[in-house]
Amino acid sequence: MAQCGSVTLVGAGPGDPDLLTLKAVKAIARADVVLIDDLVNPAILAHAAHGVRVVEVGKRGGCASTPQAFIERLMLAEARAGLHVVRLKGGDPYLFGRGGEERAYLRSHGVPVEVIPGISSGLAAPSSIGVPLTHRGWSQGAIFVTGHGKDAASEPNWSALAQSGLTLVIYMGVARVAAIQAGLLAGGMAPGTPVAVVQSASLAAQRQLLSTLQRLPDALLASGLGSPSIIVVGDVVRCADAWDDHGAGALLAGALREA
Repeated sequence: MAQCGSVTLVGAGPGDPDLLTLKAVKAIARADVVLIDDLVNPAILAHAAHGVRVVEVGKRGGCASTPQAFIERLMLAEARAGLHVVRLKGGDPYLFGRGGEERAYLRSHGVPVEVIPGISSGLAAPSSIGVPLTHRGWSQGAIFVTGHGKDAASEPNWSALAQSGLTLVIYMGVARVAAIQAGLLAGGMAPGTPVAVVQSASLAAQRQLLSTLQRLPDALLASGLGSPSIIVVGDVVRCADAWDDHGAGALLAGALREA
């Protein structure tokens, strides 16, 4: 019987290949087969060996995507064939990347699994425009939250999050921005709370919007920004490079990094 292979869940970061960790690069170079997510920059495959088999298993909200169960069965089959499988995920495997589900499934079938962290877009997006997620004067912590739950029962409690006093880093929230705004305002968050939206963080196509909670849905619509985007809500957004230049509540859409 052939020796069982292994699976490595690799965080590919927010998009810029230069933000890969050295450990991620080494794992990709050793791979026999790479299962790549839709949001992973294809340029990262330059680190793979010549002739490596690449399987696209993209998963994006609101679009046709590869079923999770199929991805897990495919990883299991490849590992049982004695191959080293790299599951290449945008951002970090354990931050809205379903890495926990995949690791549990593979381990339950006796397959060795390693997890290599990646830089999440929730970290890269705010830092790219000068926004720290914590600040001694404004926020003593940050909460990473999805913009929608798996079902109605798991929907984020926006009212409770509004009362936390912490920076909110919202993934996959663009399509539900009106409901998010309503929930935060209902929870007592000030209408003038600063908000930043960053699309395609770390890539040349990056665009961003600075606004306030009260104006967010209309401002986002007018800006034309869409997915994939990170929404940052909290006073730390006042640290944005362009906030002082444009004033509280002013809007800015475009390439801040190139201004």
